Amino acid sequence: MTEISQSPRPLRVLAAMSGGVDSAVAAARAAEAGHDVTGVHLALSANPQSFRTGARGCCTIEDSRDARRAADVIGIPFYVWDLAERFREDVVEDFIAEYEAGRTPNPCLRCNEKIKFAALLDKALALGFDAVCTGHYAQVIVNEDGTRELHRASDMAKDQSYVLGVLDDRQLAHALFPLGDTVTTKDEIRAEAERRGLAVAKKPDSHDICFIADGDTQGFLANRLGKAEGDIVDESGAVVGSHEGAFGFTIGQRKGLRIGTPAADGKPRYVLDISPVNNTVTVGPAASLDVSGLTAVKPRWCGAAPTGPGTYTAQLRAHGGETEVAAELVDGELEVTFTEPVRGVAPGQAIVLYDGTRVVGSATIATTTRATATVA
Repeated sequence: MTEISQSPRPLRVLAAMSGGVDSAVAAARAAEAGHDVTGVHLALSANPQSFRTGARGCCTIEDSRDARRAADVIGIPFYVWDLAERFREDVVEDFIAEYEAGRTPNPCLRCNEKIKFAALLDKALALGFDAVCTGHYAQVIVNEDGTRELHRASDMAKDQSYVLGVLDDRQLAHALFPLGDTVTTKDEIRAEAERRGLAVAKKPDSHDICFIADGDTQGFLANRLGKAEGDIVDESGAVVGSHEGAFGFTIGQRKGLRIGTPAADGKPRYVLDISPVNNTVTVGPAASLDVSGLTAVKPRWCGAAPTGPGTYTAQLRAHGGETEVAAELVDGELEVTFTEPVRGVAPGQAIVLYDGTRVVGSATIATTTRATATVA
């Protein structure tokens, strides 16, 4: 059974309300299920903008007001908690450091791990709450023996279990995802919000990285790391262009390379490797992006760690598909082999393993193995 209906008693629930439609409907459903719900908006920016720019950004003053109005309609208490400093240290600074090291991080996973289900959850438990509720599309299944499993949402089109793959047993024991066990379209969620009288029913969803409101990741990094000119080289080492900072590139990138010398075969070139040590970006043909395996570090398990080799499906991006893999934990690191080669896998990304719809756990990609070389 799912977590929202399994409790024999009403829970004291802290609903994280971003000011968007999903979290508002999630809070409303939790309250309707009989739980004692309190809404909280997380102020994650030290200098929040007054208004959002369309679908970009979040945590503006407008968002906090939208969350408060939704809480008033639902009829639950509401507070704003300032977690800006913790967010800056654990998410923003981590994001910058990872790019500086030539890796491609996912800040949404880090936010779930460090903010929503660590800083927020710890504070909630200290205040006597039983659970934290969010508008993520995923399911926590409670087994007959009381153990919990994280599963994909009923509606695969909206599944967000990938960004929750960092949650451990303790965090799952205090997590509620009221939207995950219903197969509904986003239009139906908006219609439900409108029926409930929630003004956020037509508010656009947030996209991109929440703390880069204009969507210019390269400009954001350049402002914080400074420009550092370097070479763009091909697989032979020949210089084919220049850049103003290796941190501005990601593995698999095709656009914006500004390469002055065309490839001999006239085909597009892609970023194959980023070396912060010598500030070099290596480019080459799409076929050179094929990855046959990887090593991932810092594994986190949604339950007991697997023992011995196993066969799973893996997801490598928040909106990516599944691919079959063989995986084994060796000396604390996850060794993964793909059944079929995949492309565009970058160090710093998360790999999330699944057994059917169940999330087994996640780890951070450290190295990838290609047909010709291992790229760090």
